[in-house]
Amino acid sequence: MITATINGIEVKVEPGTSIYKAAHQAQVRIPTLCYHPDLAPTAACGICVVKVKGAPNMVRACTTPVAQGMEIYTQDAEIVQVRRTVLEMILSNHPNECLTCLRSGECELQELAEDFGIYNSNLPKIVKDRPKDTSTKSIVLDSRKCIRCGRCTQVCQDMQNVWALSIEHRGLDAVIAPAGDIELAESPCVRCGQCSAHCPVGAIYEYNQTDEVWNALMDPEMHCIVQIAPAVRVSIGESYGFKPGTNLTGKLYAALRRMGFDQVFDTNFGADVTIMEEASELVDRLKAGKSLPLITTCCPAWVDFMEKFDSDMIEHFSSCKSPQAIVGALSKSYYAEKTGIPADKIFMVSIMPCTAKKFEIVRAKEMFSSGHQDIDVSITTRELARMINQAGIEFASLPDEQADSPLGRYTGAATIFGETGGVMEAALRTANYLITGENGDAMEFEEIHTLDGIKELTVDVAGIPLRIAVAHGLRHVEKVVDKVREALEKGEEVPWHFIEVMACPGGCVGGGGQFWGVNDGIRKLRAKGLESDDRGSEFRRSHENPDVKKLYDDYIGEPLSEKAHKLFHTHYTPRSQYRR
Repeated sequence: MITATINGIEVKVEPGTSIYKAAHQAQVRIPTLCYHPDLAPTAACGICVVKVKGAPNMVRACTTPVAQGMEIYTQDAEIVQVRRTVLEMILSNHPNECLTCLRSGECELQELAEDFGIYNSNLPKIVKDRPKDTSTKSIVLDSRKCIRCGRCTQVCQDMQNVWALSIEHRGLDAVIAPAGDIELAESPCVRCGQCSAHCPVGAIYEYNQTDEVWNALMDPEMHCIVQIAPAVRVSIGESYGFKPGTNLTGKLYAALRRMGFDQVFDTNFGADVTIMEEASELVDRLKAGKSLPLITTCCPAWVDFMEKFDSDMIEHFSSCKSPQAIVGALSKSYYAEKTGIPADKIFMVSIMPCTAKKFEIVRAKEMFSSGHQDIDVSITTRELARMINQAGIEFASLPDEQADSPLGRYTGAATIFGETGGVMEAALRTANYLITGENGDAMEFEEIHTLDGIKELTVDVAGIPLRIAVAHGLRHVEKVVDKVREALEKGEEVPWHFIEVMACPGGCVGGGGQFWGVNDGIRKLRAKGLESDDRGSEFRRSHENPDVKKLYDDYIGEPLSEKAHKLFHTHYTPRSQYRR
């Protein structure tokens, strides 16, 4: 351990620890705009300057390691003035649109300007006039507000390995944009939204569709239905003073009814159906001994990535739709027929932790399996919080309510869909039943619920040693896919039989549509909230859901049947121009 002092406070840290992290340990706050715990420090913003005794100049705390005996000072008049000057320079290139900015009140730049008392500046304003890029209809890039911190390019290039964003031009003309300064929709962007989740200001954010939802709710001819994803229930409370991971499913149902929705369903019901189809698909492939591994496709950003970069692996992808898509299809077919409500008079809204879900609802003709667009609008957790606030609902005071039938009841297996490892565990519970005809103990695998980028495990299923892999964060996913591709090209046995993939770190709990400021600590708390719900559920296996059983008995028939394929399955389109 290395011993140093920060403002006279002694700290002991491991070799290589930055001054910034050591200061945090000493409960000393050093301001920054470019640093994020998910990313390697770059010192891009220059606000975290500190003094080190004996050093000729100030150093940047995020990239300077602590040395033995180092005396560090983070707060004197000169340091404050330098930081203030840096902030004024950043603000001179930033539009004064706080009142109309989506991030107002939740903007890191706005918060620092307030902390440093910057209300006026003598520096001239130089704000480039560039149009907003709304081309993806999932995320919006407003490069006028970019402060060039570099977080989004780091996320896109290093964490996700997509390379849709880069720094174009130089000096005052420098801007974050797709290479060649083209529109995002023309780039390799997979709409995962991790750039928006890590942006400190309002330069990248979700494509806001709350007005479309309000208009439908006010239309007396529309029957409005809503569904909520598993990860939303353990994050929505963060906007209302609850600890991350607090499960607020009942309050969510109550809030949505007060907003005016006619029926409140749950995406978890669709997750149970997804498992019925996907587990059946896995068992069929295992019995046939071909087309292995089976790779999950619940994540639309991963599907977009796969079609662009890994289209040669399409035969290994599950054809099963995501839970969101399944609830949408059933709302305008099964539910519509049961109630006699015309499908064209049903307006289906999904609330997701994800920006890519906005793309998924129109990505293929199978997303119109009911004869209409199965889901009309998909909004993020952040959009939902704004709608609750606009409605004047005191969320924390709401009573707990139940979801509506027939698409509201769900099992614990469905709840854990929202975290990395959850889809795999849920599928194995039902696959084991399909093979043995017995439930046995509820399968729980702590090894695949960690935040390690790639997790491997061999599971005994009815005497079959099933090799599985779980990957989250697209740079980790590519490593797994590359190993599979290499084995197939060499004619060797594939390293895994079943692979779960989620594009976002931590899975949906860390989705691009969740609240800003996420880190691994918050991801873990949200995941624990889902796991707790699973353990406390009456039914913990998807095939035990009474309403799912009724759905198959009365309407679908068997998993993988002709009707199941029409409503619950999709196809993939190679877009090989993006192949690396």
